[in-house]
Amino acid sequence: MTQPTERPLRPALLRGWRGRCPNCGAGPVLHSYLKVHPTCPACQEELHHHRADDGPAYLTILVVGHLMAPMILWAFATFRPDPLVLASTFTVGCVGLSLYLLPKFKGALVALQWAKRMHGFGEYAEYN
Repeated sequence: MTQPTERPLRPALLRGWRGRCPNCGAGPVLHSYLKVHPTCPACQEELHHHRADDGPAYLTILVVGHLMAPMILWAFATFRPDPLVLASTFTVGCVGLSLYLLPKFKGALVALQWAKRMHGFGEYAEYN
């Protein structure tokens, strides 16, 4: 039996980050903000196998926390704003950044699983 063809990781991740199908890059991978299309509308690649679960949320919290925590400390030490102003400003920043990053991480995680043939995206059982 022959081995399956290799799927390049970097182009798949970039396509997923942009919200495109990891296979063709033409069709959208997500609809209604975070729902994954069962199949790509352009190339008919099956995408329903994904198991993103809490991964995108975890990565979003990790990145937003590591970006915003030092910025809050810097803003407080440099400008000494009123605590309510600081909290309000950074709450809006954290929510906005989280809403921006969450679908990007979800698309990238689905693309990673597709490229690595995880969770049904590849049939390694036939080749062992």
